[in-house]
Amino acid sequence: MLRLLCAMTSVLGLLGITLQAAEKPEGVLNHTVKNIEGKEIKLSEYQGKVVLVVNVASKCGYTRQYKTLQSLYEKYKDKGLVVLGFPCNQFGKQEPGDEAAIMEFCSSKYQVTFPMFSKIDVNGAETSSFYAALKEKAPGDIKWNFEKFLIGRNGEVIKRFGSKVEPDGQELVSAVEAALGK
Repeated sequence: MLRLLCAMTSVLGLLGITLQAAEKPEGVLNHTVKNIEGKEIKLSEYQGKVVLVVNVASKCGYTRQYKTLQSLYEKYKDKGLVVLGFPCNQFGKQEPGDEAAIMEFCSSKYQVTFPMFSKIDVNGAETSSFYAALKEKAPGDIKWNFEKFLIGRNGEVIKRFGSKVEPDGQELVSAVEAALGK
C-alpha cells in the first residue's frame, strides 16, 4: 500500500500536481467560521455545492425573506444548493439577540433548516475574514441586512445581490439554476 501511494505521488509530481494543491479549497470557501451552536465549521465542507450566503437579521423589514430563503433551499438542496445565514447586528441594531434567541426565532417563526452561523460583522474593523473575502471578489461594503452572495461549485463568487432582490425573484432563481447547471 505504501509503495502504491509513493508511486502515485511520484506520477502526480511528474504531472505537476501536488497533494497539497488538491486538498486546498478554491475560492472564498477556505475559511473556518462558527455555526450558531458555536462549533467551528470549515466552509470547505460546501466545496462542490452552489452556496447562497446571506447576512440576516430578525427585526428587519426584509426578515420575511427567511421564508423564501427556506423555500429556495428546500427546492434546490437535493440539486446541490445550500443557503448559509450569517446574523449581523450592524444595521439598525436589528439582530440584538444571542445565538440561542436567533435560532429559536428562525426555527419557530420561519422553520429555517438551512445552516446558520454565529453573529458576525460584515463591515468595519471587525469584519469577518469570510466576508472580507466575499467583498474582495464582489467589491463594496454591505449596505443592509439580507444582501446575498452566490458562490459557484468551484468556490468562486458568481454574483452579489442587494437586499431588495427577493430569494424567489426571477433574477436570483435564474442565477441559482444556472449555477446548478439546470
